[in-house]
Amino acid sequence: MSIPVSSSQDAQEIRLREVCKSYGHYQVLNNINADVSRGEVVVICGPSGSGKSTLIRTVNRLEEINSGSISFEGKNIHAPMGAAELNRLRSRIGFVFQNFNLFPHLSVVDNVSMSPIRVKGVSAKVAREKAIALLHRVGLADRANSYPGQLSGGQQQRVAIARALAMEPPVMLFDEPTSALDPEMVGEVLSVMKSLAAEGMTMLCVTHEMGFARDVADRIWFIDAGEILETAPPEEFFKNPRHPRAQRFLSDLRH
Repeated sequence: MSIPVSSSQDAQEIRLREVCKSYGHYQVLNNINADVSRGEVVVICGPSGSGKSTLIRTVNRLEEINSGSISFEGKNIHAPMGAAELNRLRSRIGFVFQNFNLFPHLSVVDNVSMSPIRVKGVSAKVAREKAIALLHRVGLADRANSYPGQLSGGQQQRVAIARALAMEPPVMLFDEPTSALDPEMVGEVLSVMKSLAAEGMTMLCVTHEMGFARDVADRIWFIDAGEILETAPPEEFFKNPRHPRAQRFLSDLRH
């Protein structure tokens, strides 16, 4: 699944070193150390309140960290930078939210094409053509002129994925992308995510969909109380988890 890289340094897309995050006296992330390689799919799982969503939001600086460092393509994401530089950084790291976050007053095609026009200076014609192509990719070209309120939750989330892809990011972050969906809509979103993984997209996914984790992930990070307690390939994690907390988590899922 992973795509070839030219050197070991190039292989490290994202590096987290001694990352700590707290809200007042509440420690959310505690000394996180982890790497994501280019073309790798990492699934972050763990109990509610364990710090999963906070962790993934630090990777494109939607959340600030208190200490440590996070680097992307060799650059420190949390170094001092201006708004323009931060926007350029975020344009290289696609983010798909739990609750879609589409603009309700814009059509589907305008939701997808807006960022390339405003951030990258792409012409409206070229941006629209690319948006239509991306909507084809997620199976929604026929809804290009619809508005978000006219779509199902699964359709809205697929538009959100197309919108993130419109910036041509080398990395995609997914923060529980199916948790707000009715069960029958989950599959259509996971199908799009699986196709991205098959194409070699670097992905970091917070999800409770353990079937997706088992089938698609290269590695599982199990997090609890703000610490990564175990990292392992899916087969190893699901068959023989080492940490007692991971064992209990999987036992609870099975029951």
